[in-house]
This record gives sequence, structure tokens and C-alpha cells, in this order.
Amino acid sequence: MAGFAFEEKDGIRWGCFPAWKDLGVGHGFTCRRGGESNLTPGGLNMALHVGDDPEKVLRNRQKAARAMGFALNRTATCAQVHGTVLARVTEEEAGRGALELDTTLPGTDGLLTDCRDLPLMLFYADCTPVLLVDTESPAIAVLHAGWRGSVGRIAQKGVQAMHQWYGTRPEAILAGIGPSIGPCCYEVDEKVRDRASGFEGCFTPHGTGHYLLNLWELNRQQLVEAGVRPEHISVAGICTSCRNEAYFSYRKEKGKTGRLAAVLWRK
Repeated sequence: MAGFAFEEKDGIRWGCFPAWKDLGVGHGFTCRRGGESNLTPGGLNMALHVGDDPEKVLRNRQKAARAMGFALNRTATCAQVHGTVLARVTEEEAGRGALELDTTLPGTDGLLTDCRDLPLMLFYADCTPVLLVDTESPAIAVLHAGWRGSVGRIAQKGVQAMHQWYGTRPEAILAGIGPSIGPCCYEVDEKVRDRASGFEGCFTPHGTGHYLLNLWELNRQQLVEAGVRPEHISVAGICTSCRNEAYFSYRKEKGKTGRLAAVLWRK
């Protein structure tokens, strides 16, 4: 559907789907540069759980929030565990994990809300961030889809939860698949392929017992199966490993790196 573009303000750069602006939706996928970090010089690390200086991480979050225009003190975050557990975020959860790690929502890989001005934020460094927006109600969702979440059908579960909790019609959803490791770089073994029954076409043979996995296409197909219209799905198409100068990449940097943030809120 919509193309992917970049915006920049006060030295902070982020990617977005410009067509979503007309929906009263704020969102963005942060990039690597423009911040402070003990892990990577000048890095905009947005995560508190990776061994970085907490004060620097908070300054990074504050810089990103000011530039992108969301309320950090109301932002909800979660401790992601590469699963498929979803959390319904209400006013009571506003601000969970925004300023300190101890208050983040535990054991969760997807956040959903229908509250306005309550940003949802996920952290990643290769895994696929999936954003869902209901065009008929304030309901939104952010999903963390690494290979485990993807083969566990977290994208489908997100659509189903929006329907169950908020009455969202799948055909009214706009979906955005953000920058993440691409099919050019993401090598997995047969065990991963065997757990993705029905989606074998998303795997390209790459040596004996190994495959290149297209997480973008895997999640796109699951969204379509869940009832989201194909023309309503946007894919950034940017590989975090190939573009390591602009993005953190867990695989490229062998685990020693910061985390990007995917943020979504209803104005």
C-alpha cells in the first residue's frame, strides 16, 4: 500500500508510512544515530535491558519522543520474550516501562489499546515490528515478530485480539511491517522451517539444511489469512543487517548492540 519514508527533527531520524498521517495516527521506527550510548558511540539505543547506561537510554527516549511528538510519560512498553502473548493496555497501564525497566509489562510480545494519546512501544534489532491500525475505531496494536513469534502466528493473533477486544473488522485494518532483517540475510535451519507449516514458500534453500527466511512475507501472508486486505499491508522493505550503518542488527553485531524502537499511538 503506502510507501516508506524518513523524517528527521533535532538530529533524530525515523521511518514511517506517510499515508497514515491522514488517519490521526502517530508512528515511527527509530534509526541508529543521534543519541547517547555506552554500547555504540552516538547510538540511539532505546532499550533499558541490554546493559546500557539507564540515564543515557532515558535521554535517548526523551529525544525521540520530543522529535516524533509522542508523550513518553504515557508510553507503555513490555519485556519481550519472543512469544505470542498479547496485553490489553488501558489507562491503568499508561507509562508502564517508559522511565524504568521494573514497571514494564512482563512476558509480552504484543500491545493493544483503544486509548488515545497512549503510545505503545516495542524494541528490536532484527526482529520484525508489525503495526496494526483500525480505520474505524481508535484500536491499534504493535507486535514483535521474530522467527518464534512469526511461526507462532503473532500477526494473526493480533488481528484476532483486535476483533475480540475492540470489535475491529479485519478488512478495516491497515498493517505496517517495519525495517527488520531481510530475506537476503536471515539464515535459519530446518527446525525453524519445520515449525512454519503452510508457509514453506517463505524459505529459500541456502546450503544443506539451511534456508533464508523472509519474515516480511511470512507475516504478510498471515495477515492476509486473518482477513486483512493485501492492499492494506505496507512493507518497509529495509534490511537492518544490510543497513547496519543506519540500524542496530543483533546478528550482524553478534548480539552486542542497542535496540531500535517501533512506536504507535492514536492522537
